[in-house]
Amino acid sequence: MVDAKDQVLGRVASQIARVLRGKHKPSYTPNVDTGDHVVVINADKIKMTGKKWTDRVYFTYSGYPGGQRVLTPKMIGTGKHPQRLIEHSVRGMLPKNSMGREVFRSLHVYAGTEHPHTAQQPKEIKF
Repeated sequence: MVDAKDQVLGRVASQIARVLRGKHKPSYTPNVDTGDHVVVINADKIKMTGKKWTDRVYFTYSGYPGGQRVLTPKMIGTGKHPQRLIEHSVRGMLPKNSMGREVFRSLHVYAGTEHPHTAQQPKEIKF
């Protein structure tokens, strides 16, 4: 369980990706899913350094003419699904194959403190 309140997005995402893959375990094998489930709370209180809230740009394209959308982290963070910032960052740090898609299913991100998982103390990530 990770509390993302006042944590920097990239640093938290890299540690989450490491635990999802299982690289923190001595039994790590690249072709086997040995990772753990990760629950992230307070995703709406994540921080970014510098001017990344307004200057960073995420592109999506539907495939149709005029279907390109441009989103900034500020638009995503203040929108309906602020947890997608963490999901997008972690997904980019996982393998781009069937193993990465399977590992990504072990990530559970919530905007607030309420979640349906067992009650545990959030783990403070140390760098």
